[in-house]
Formats: sequence, C-alpha cells, structure tokens
Amino acid sequence: MSYSTKDWNEIKSNDSWALFKIMGEFVEGYDRMAKIGPCVSIFGSARTPEQSETFALTSEIAKKLSEQGFGIITGGGPGIMKAANKGATEAKGISVGLNIKLPFEQHPNEYIDIDKSIYFDYFFVRKVMFVKYAQGFVVMPGGFGTLDELFEALTLIQTHKIQHFPIILVGTSFWSGLLDWIKNTLLAQKTISKEDLDLFKMVDTSDEVVETILDFYKGKELRPNF
Repeated sequence: MSYSTKDWNEIKSNDSWALFKIMGEFVEGYDRMAKIGPCVSIFGSARTPEQSETFALTSEIAKKLSEQGFGIITGGGPGIMKAANKGATEAKGISVGLNIKLPFEQHPNEYIDIDKSIYFDYFFVRKVMFVKYAQGFVVMPGGFGTLDELFEALTLIQTHKIQHFPIILVGTSFWSGLLDWIKNTLLAQKTISKEDLDLFKMVDTSDEVVETILDFYKGKELRPNF
C-alpha cells in the first residue's frame, strides 16, 4: 500500500484539527473534576455480573469510602464501574463517571451523578483524569483495561512523575498469580527493584481498603497528584 502526497497532506490537516478537540477534552475534564474534591478511582471488569460477590464487594467498598468523605470515580460503564457508582449513590456520596465512546461494552450506568458524567473520545485524556484527581486506586478483578490503568499508575509513581498514592489490588485469589510473576520473573531478572513491590498492596476486604487509604493520608494534605 502506498500514499500519495495528497493523502499525507490530508492526514496532517486532520491531525492538526484533532489537537483542538484534545485540548477541549482536557479543559472540560480539568474544569469539572477540579470542583469535586478528594476521590478514589475504582477499576475492574465491565463484564462482572451484578449477581456476583465481586459486584457486591465493590459496592460495599465504594459505600464505605463515600462515608469517609471520598468521591468515587469510575469509567462510568457497567460491571465493576456500575457497582462502584451504586455504592457511592447509596451512601449519598459523590459519584463520577468518566465515560468513553466505544463500539461495545460501554454505556453510562444509572448511578452516576447527572452533573458528574463526563464523556471522552480519547483514552489518554480520560486516563489523566483518573490519575490527577484520585487519592487512591482500588483495582478489582478485570481485563486489559484494568491492567492498563494499574501499570500506568505504577509506572508514573515509580518514575516520580506523580506523587505516591495508595494502589490497592482487591482479591488475592485473582491477583496472586500476577504478583507471583512480578516477584519470580520481573524482580528475579532485576527489571524492577525490591522497593517497587511497596507501590501497591493486595487485600480481600472492604475494611482493609478503607483502612489502607485512611492510614496513608493520616496527617497529610489531600490534593491533586500533579
């Protein structure tokens, strides 16, 4: 396949105009998220059934964090995202949905606060909002998207691009295999340092999640991460 000079010029023109759309998403996201206050981002699979124990646990975690004064940020869709927004709503807390336009899986759930449902075309802009305005990440069982958010946050903290904040993996039966691989492969081959293992914590209960976040911020000021 080959491109003509005309094709390349059209691509460059489209790329230039896309910058304005990207800027617009950042401006709207910053403007609306900065008004919300301390939050925790909760991640996990959009495919988690509502009848599952994981769905119930996620709602419980979100409810308890909301009762402690934290807003809840999710990707705004079904599954774990819906569970977290549901828990926040039940506690009469702040329930944020950062929606992404996708050809499948994604549609806003009914538990997002009407004035806190924000739409994005670009994953990378949306991911900035998850990190910048969160005082912690709660990572439930999930797929590629969940792993993407997890490892991006770990990388940003490891490289000191953002402040250290709690990253909590919930569900030892789900995450222990990944942790074993990190220890037995990455650490063993020295592609990470031993201290990097302290960047996250693995727990099983809602009380452990809340305790981890409250302990981390005891005596500290809550503020955006960058």
